[in-house]
Amino acid sequence: MKNALKSIAAAALFISATAVFSQEKIVFATNWKAQAAHGGFYQALADGTYKRYGLDVEIRPGGPQVNNRPLLPAGKIDFLMTGNLLHSFDNVKNGVPTIVVAAMFQKDPQAIFAHPGQGYANFKDLTKAPVAFIAKDAQFSFWQWMKAEYGFRDEALRPYVYNLGPFLANPQSIQQGYAVEEPLAVRAQGGFAPQIFLLADQGYSTYSTTIEARTDTVEHKPETVRRFVEASILGWYGYLYGDPKAANALMQQANPDLSDANLDGSRELIKQLGIVDSGEALAKGIGAIDPARIADFYAKMVKAGLYKAGEVDLSKVATTRFVNQGLGLDVKKRLTAGR
Repeated sequence: MKNALKSIAAAALFISATAVFSQEKIVFATNWKAQAAHGGFYQALADGTYKRYGLDVEIRPGGPQVNNRPLLPAGKIDFLMTGNLLHSFDNVKNGVPTIVVAAMFQKDPQAIFAHPGQGYANFKDLTKAPVAFIAKDAQFSFWQWMKAEYGFRDEALRPYVYNLGPFLANPQSIQQGYAVEEPLAVRAQGGFAPQIFLLADQGYSTYSTTIEARTDTVEHKPETVRRFVEASILGWYGYLYGDPKAANALMQQANPDLSDANLDGSRELIKQLGIVDSGEALAKGIGAIDPARIADFYAKMVKAGLYKAGEVDLSKVATTRFVNQGLGLDVKKRLTAGR
């Protein structure tokens, strides 16, 4: 009997050791420094979800002097977090062999902010603003959609250089920003809560914080893609509805400028604005993708003059192979029970 027990114990130890040593190394690069908007990925790392899926994941942050985008097609990283579908449209248009495998944000957090009490009751009213602080890259992306769809005027444009000072000094001005970040800074520096006009709620229908993979990875290593996507989805449920402390600690190690107040405030805004868990994700799970919505966004970008009709093969932009299965809905139910 003792020998049998020893054999079982030895077998269990062997299986455990094999599981540890069979962890597949994965490098996942983001498009900016660690922040709450990356929280689900760090949660999956902190709580061991990636490890349970057999993955040894390194999260490689981006930043103002770091461009991780070329590393994916070059094979230097395995997965890339991208900003929105415009990047993916460009890749397909230019023959870059990448594809979206999950859309973690159902709503792009990009927003326009205004001072309260200036007569801006709705998004259309913002066209009356005499000054609009918009960054150069945004002037050639969503600003073109704002002009085509709502009639915003180039005459109001001023460059936004990621400094709140000019906006705070001019009560009639409006400014672009990240809906889960800038409102906290406006409160801290200006002492007031800005009006938030989320572009996603005005018809800017792109997905955001997508996960891109190389097309050859999807073709030849679909199980790796599946495990990374599913673990990331569960990480986002854990970050939004569970205890985020361990993930926050990892993000603060990667980005020491992050404060507890910033992380907590951003996480709450992500939840309040439905950035991650809204729309199709409510029934299909976080990461959900609808090809019809991709087509809708592309049609709007054609109208805005960013692309020509038929210029991008939309069937190559994204795949629903790894999402839309309702993964994690039971986890959300369990974590939110009794709240």
